[in-house]
Amino acid sequence: MPDSQLIPVVHVASGEKFVNDKGITAIKDGVKAGRGGNERLRKPDWLRVRVQGGPNFDKVQGIVKEHRLATVCEEAKCPNMSECWSSGTATIMLMGDVCTRACRFCAVNTGNPRGWLDPEEPDNTARSVQLMKLRYVVLTSVNRDDLPDGGAGHYAQCVRRVKADNPQTAVEALTPDFLGALNDVETVLDSGIEVFAQNVETVRRLTHPVRDPRAGYDQTLAVLAHAKHYRPDVLTKTSLMLGLGETEAEIMEAMDDLRAADVDILTLGQYLQPTAHHYPIARWVSPDEFETYRQWGLDRGFLEVVSGVFVRSSYRAEQVLQKNNVGLG
Repeated sequence: MPDSQLIPVVHVASGEKFVNDKGITAIKDGVKAGRGGNERLRKPDWLRVRVQGGPNFDKVQGIVKEHRLATVCEEAKCPNMSECWSSGTATIMLMGDVCTRACRFCAVNTGNPRGWLDPEEPDNTARSVQLMKLRYVVLTSVNRDDLPDGGAGHYAQCVRRVKADNPQTAVEALTPDFLGALNDVETVLDSGIEVFAQNVETVRRLTHPVRDPRAGYDQTLAVLAHAKHYRPDVLTKTSLMLGLGETEAEIMEAMDDLRAADVDILTLGQYLQPTAHHYPIARWVSPDEFETYRQWGLDRGFLEVVSGVFVRSSYRAEQVLQKNNVGLG
């Protein structure tokens, strides 16, 4: 992508404030971006999501609501929610629905939870996984920089509870970067997970302004490299959003950096601007291009590369391992 299409982004002094059901004040759309306005690129024909529903979708939705769980499917406005929920799967978001960071691509609410955690969340999560009859579950979370360990201890407690009640279920932890604190990364790695994921999100040049200043390209690489060094038996995984203004040379550079960190699995998907106030889309990446990028990754030695317009980091994650006969037996 030509550098000329890089779009400047500015902070909005005050976003729309609200109080969620946990009494936490948060801000929606706290960042505004534009190309001299809020012009948005017209979607191409291939960007059409088929709406699904049915008994399985309703069942998963009911379980999520009954057990007071947040899902990244809903909070991040994932385009695959209908497909995954109709298939009886969901990605559960731990530690609430308010993030302490304000990444400019993300639809999750931002604010300060002030140390709030739900003590019943480990039990509720384990019970929900059991009711959904999942063989593979992705547990992700908001960033919790308000907690001394970034929430690593709570995260690990949720994983252990899921494993205790669902010993046949493989668990992927799509975690925060814990501000680069490797002992907190180790806490999650020792909880019994099969896959450890931390998203680099974009290429080095676009990390700032796209990600929150507390995040970092090299910080994520260091977390992923340490995870593989500390627990070689745990698969490592990351994700890149495309269409933010990156060049093909930068995509290849990011792939090389990730392989140097011994990352096993890479997902590539089209960035979709959640609202007019979020970071703008620079271009639409075609399905043929996604297939080309997938081959680039496989040629570099990734165990698997999942690449497509609607692919997200946790999209049908169990199929990646099934295809490669890893982790699920």
